[in-house]
Amino acid sequence: MKIDEIVTVLESFAPTALQESFDNCGLLVGNCHREATGVLLCVDVTESIVDEAIDLGCNMIVAHHPLIFKGIKKLNGQTYIERCIEKAIKNDLAIYAAHTNFDIVRQGVSWEMAHRLGLQDIRVLAPKTDTLCKVVTFVPPRYLAQIQETVSEAGAGHIGDYDCCSYSSDGTGCFRALEGTSPFVGKKFELHSEQESRVEWISPSYSIDRVVSAIKKVHPYEEPAIDIYPLKNRWDNYGLGVVGRLTEEQDEKSFLQDVKKIFDIGCIRHSPLLGRKIRTVALCGGSGADFIGSAKSCKADIYLTSDVTYHRFFEADGQILIADIGHFESEQFTKNIFYKHITEKFPNFAVRFSQTEKNIISYF
Repeated sequence: MKIDEIVTVLESFAPTALQESFDNCGLLVGNCHREATGVLLCVDVTESIVDEAIDLGCNMIVAHHPLIFKGIKKLNGQTYIERCIEKAIKNDLAIYAAHTNFDIVRQGVSWEMAHRLGLQDIRVLAPKTDTLCKVVTFVPPRYLAQIQETVSEAGAGHIGDYDCCSYSSDGTGCFRALEGTSPFVGKKFELHSEQESRVEWISPSYSIDRVVSAIKKVHPYEEPAIDIYPLKNRWDNYGLGVVGRLTEEQDEKSFLQDVKKIFDIGCIRHSPLLGRKIRTVALCGGSGADFIGSAKSCKADIYLTSDVTYHRFFEADGQILIADIGHFESEQFTKNIFYKHITEKFPNFAVRFSQTEKNIISYF
């Protein structure tokens, strides 16, 4: 098995095209065509984890946080990042990062947190926008079913928990074939009318090339008309954070104690307790302070995230309880998502959790 086969599994679940503009997901170090001998999973790549992978005979590390985030201008061993890169190259070790694409995708980082808390009726907290397109083509009616099936397999037509979604209507197409053409219907230099079905799908923008290729593959026309329209729709399937509901309401201290135990948290920083019951829970793995407003709009009783600065706690404003549970703590179970998808595809392949990884932050 090659390293790029593992990459394909991870990116089939969470395409790198979903990553935020500031991010650097994907294969950062290594040759994707090398044979894979084992995978080591972690949140952050450190020198000890590179050594652990080498000692275990794993020639691939899959991490949540990118080792290379900003540009590397020198490789002289002055930082741990440079030393990790140098050692990985010397030992033919591949390093892969699955960061905000795993935050944004359904069943990603925040979904895993929600499942650990036993939340029900889970939905996206801050859906993506400006990422969907409408794809339209025109085809003879007898080819309609075939093109609907092929384009759906290429990734178009997903709406919520439904797939193979399309819309078609009948009409009349008109065209004239010119010199050098070989028309499927009609004759050269003669205006021709043909009964056609207009068929359209919603597609994520990152799938457009694949969808257009699928249309051209099965469309009988030499030059099929294909229209692509950008949409302003919110993409409720994908986004940052989630909101869900506890099966039974809890008091604030009891719920925070459960959170502390489940995520093995040394300390929870939070806004003033409100003396209310907790039933609706919003959360976002990693740095999620920007979605405090979204959590309030969802009428959440509590918002769990990390990296909340002092002044942002004022945004609770007596309407919600904000709890900072720590960055590493909120994202630690991302490794379990990696493990699930790799082992489901390759059940007999060596996939290991790092035993040397530690939270860089200690609590005194």
